[in-house]
Amino acid sequence: MITSEPSSSSGPVAANARWVIATRESRLALWQARHVQTLLEQRFGHRVGLLGMTTRGDQILDRTLSKVGGKGLFVKELEVALEEGRAHLAVHSLKDVPMELPEGFLLAAVLEREDPRDAFVSTRHANLASLPAGAVVGTSSLRRLVQLRARRPDLRIEPLRGNLDTRLRKLDEGQYDAIVLAAAGLKRLGLSGRIRTVFEPEEMLPAAGQGALGLEIRADQGELREALATLVHRPTWLAVHAERAVSRALGGSCSVPLAAHALWQHEELVLHAALGDPDAEPLGLLQVRCAAAVADTEAATRLGMQAAARLRELGAEALLARLASSA
Repeated sequence: MITSEPSSSSGPVAANARWVIATRESRLALWQARHVQTLLEQRFGHRVGLLGMTTRGDQILDRTLSKVGGKGLFVKELEVALEEGRAHLAVHSLKDVPMELPEGFLLAAVLEREDPRDAFVSTRHANLASLPAGAVVGTSSLRRLVQLRARRPDLRIEPLRGNLDTRLRKLDEGQYDAIVLAAAGLKRLGLSGRIRTVFEPEEMLPAAGQGALGLEIRADQGELREALATLVHRPTWLAVHAERAVSRALGGSCSVPLAAHALWQHEELVLHAALGDPDAEPLGLLQVRCAAAVADTEAATRLGMQAAARLRELGAEALLARLASSA
């Protein structure tokens, strides 16, 4: 059903909705979709409906994403709804969007970024340093795993799947001593109080696009593309283009423990990137920093490509080959 409220995919169509947003049905995804819905209705005066959907990524909770098809599992069903005309745009957490979109789709806008950092969440411990040796930390992100192990090789890093509320419930039930989550999601849902501390980027580098919302449409929707372009937050737009260029150049996916984060310092965009091997003993991280004056997406992409090239100079190709052979 397409209505102004999230619902299942069967039922009457709200014919008076100018645009329909396809969204996952988790609480966080619905918050994100409603946020965009409000922006569009206030700016253009049209009714905007929501089409709630459950994706394969939401259904498969007993295996890590790297084992079952990657982050694309969170967007495929939404893209099908766009292709079939049941929805006009999809709202995604940009870090969950594959670096290469299917033919016929494009990223029309990226909104102003929320806090891009990772958050340390625990019911008993104040921060990572206060965890005792052997403590269990939950995350299913290889990016977080390699950075946690680099700082605390004495901890047990265990898989953690499910939506944000499910992850917090598992922590509260005592299955983990601590978990690591994106700070943005907690803040958007009014759960900042669950954050014991945040990791600064120099402690744990975020994923490409983390904290940003991306709006995906069909490439043939020219009028909608022009409308959504007015929502673009240009500093975020350029920063995430640089970050995603690093990941795209190195085949980034949830099976590659790659981090990329760009921030503005005066007139320059400063890009940090890191790549690790979860099976290496002792664990080492390849890390680079690049900076440039960036005025458009082409320059942002060049900056990302430069960072990827420097990672290759440090040995990224051999590391990626090892990861591919063990997949």
